[in-house]
Amino acid sequence: MPSVEISPLEAGCVLTVDLSALVANWRTLQTVCGEAECGAAVKADAYGLGLEPVAKALHDAGCRTFFVAHVFEGRTLRALAPDADIYVLDGLRPGAAAAYADHALRPVLGSVPEMEDFGQFCATSGRRWPDGSSLKAALRLDAGRRQLGLSAYDLDRADHLAPLFDVTLLLGEIARRDGEDPAEAQIDAFDAMRARFPGRRASLANSSAIFLDAIPLYDLVRPGYALYGGNPTPGRPNPMRPVVTLEAKIIQMRILEPGMRIGEDLAWKAKGPRRIALVAAGFADGLPIAMTDNKARSGGVALAQGRRCAFVGPIAMDHAALDVSDAGYLERGETVELIGKTITIDDFAAQAGMRGAEALVHLGRRCHRRYRQA
Repeated sequence: MPSVEISPLEAGCVLTVDLSALVANWRTLQTVCGEAECGAAVKADAYGLGLEPVAKALHDAGCRTFFVAHVFEGRTLRALAPDADIYVLDGLRPGAAAAYADHALRPVLGSVPEMEDFGQFCATSGRRWPDGSSLKAALRLDAGRRQLGLSAYDLDRADHLAPLFDVTLLLGEIARRDGEDPAEAQIDAFDAMRARFPGRRASLANSSAIFLDAIPLYDLVRPGYALYGGNPTPGRPNPMRPVVTLEAKIIQMRILEPGMRIGEDLAWKAKGPRRIALVAAGFADGLPIAMTDNKARSGGVALAQGRRCAFVGPIAMDHAALDVSDAGYLERGETVELIGKTITIDDFAAQAGMRGAEALVHLGRRCHRRYRQA
């Protein structure tokens, strides 16, 4: 977030976060999950939308389990949600165990060295949980993704470490590849490792996996992208409500005659008389450069006066050009919609050939932010 408040008059863009839609999405997911608890992934500043307002809205709605990536995120979150279970997904940094104990955070341990570090701290520090119980942690089990996580062999080596702390959650992830469905084998591997810890809660499903019949929901799910309005069911209608609206102000209108070019490389040439709107949004505001390919063909679109208008010429750091010839009358100071109900976050990301979560976390660092309260 910016260090100073940006007023609507000063900002080139306005980012609106609908907290009521966010809460509605969490409640929808909780309904879909049935008896499994629906947590919330609020890492990366709540996917770029603001950790504090997002987490407060979810906590007020009843969410009691959160996932962050780093200790400093967990420290901020603890002040907002004193009664929540907070898991730190990126595990334990060397020498940082005391910070987890200070703020009652639960590291997600994904390697034998992490288990050794945390176990030694628990055994020698005398630190306890606020209620006097043992310090708590989760174990990340690698069932086939081959990234972070403990293998069955690792668990054999670390068998003596687990009793040193309270394992409250067994966490896994399913790797999927187009044309293949290795989920069944991975679930079997996860269940085999999970059997070593009877009675412990388990979590395997993220946003998309919640809607896959083949993926067990176990005790806890940890949606992220779906909470923020992204479609967890690609190729099917989105069951989530849109959360994000991004609008950019027009800073100049230009008329191009046939044959005139625009942009720093002058690659885009008008084939006829065109009206061009220069808007105060560029790649510094999260507008991907790939929205245009610097040739005559344009890629992405924005909504002006209810009409889809194409970006033309390259995206600059602070501004971009839109061909608004087919839109109604526009003038300096009016706004165009980059993301909203018509051009969803999934549409916006697809125009640039990127994932929706990637697009979200790059939005709005220089925007005026507006939160519609839950």
